[in-house]
Amino acid sequence: MNAQFDFSECSILVTGASSGIGRTTVEMLCASGARVVAAARNADELARLAQETGCEPLVLDVGDAAAIDAAFASSAPFDGLVNCAGVALLERAIDTTAASFDGVMAVNARGAALVARHVARGMIAAQRKGSIVNVSSQASLVALENHLSYCASKAAMDAITRVLCIELGPHGIRVNSVNPTVTLTPMAVAAWSEPVKREQALRGIPLGRFAEPAEVVQPILFLLSDAASMISGIALPIDGGYTAR
Repeated sequence: MNAQFDFSECSILVTGASSGIGRTTVEMLCASGARVVAAARNADELARLAQETGCEPLVLDVGDAAAIDAAFASSAPFDGLVNCAGVALLERAIDTTAASFDGVMAVNARGAALVARHVARGMIAAQRKGSIVNVSSQASLVALENHLSYCASKAAMDAITRVLCIELGPHGIRVNSVNPTVTLTPMAVAAWSEPVKREQALRGIPLGRFAEPAEVVQPILFLLSDAASMISGIALPIDGGYTAR
């Protein structure tokens, strides 16, 4: 059963909005009445999403620091931010290169921090309380083979969450992370289609299944809402119990 949220008076920025969890977040926020600015690199998918939901598309590569500065140099203040943009590059630790490590960190950690900086500055200048949700991963909490750069970037994102929490809290801005397990976006369905790989991963999840996108987005909406008004600084696993072991 879906929880009902009312964001009719809210302006919310979602990065990584063209696919996966980000796209579902935009869809559910728009359905809840929010004015949503949907940011991503894929202009065609953003245009389709805007037509379907009424969101405002923003073509943006969060791995490009200068592009972030330009995009938010004169933007109106937001009430919320969902940092969902992310990349994964799977390789063995002994094969990790400086370029691959830096590329993953630039999007997953640095990009999230820089977007949050602009959104927080706008909130503070407008004396507007708000909520920031960083979409992290169970990979920040446990070691996963062939995920060195990804695990490091998501652990960094959780650390960014905690620092933002203590610095922005006095301004009435809450900052939290959600840490999902494998979530059945179209890309993940293809990536985990091989039975042996899928069954091995499922054995580690007490609930015995992967997450559906809405099961990740509902907690995101909760953390954006006033129902979570005293929650800040957490990393919330949405993993069916995977990290409880």
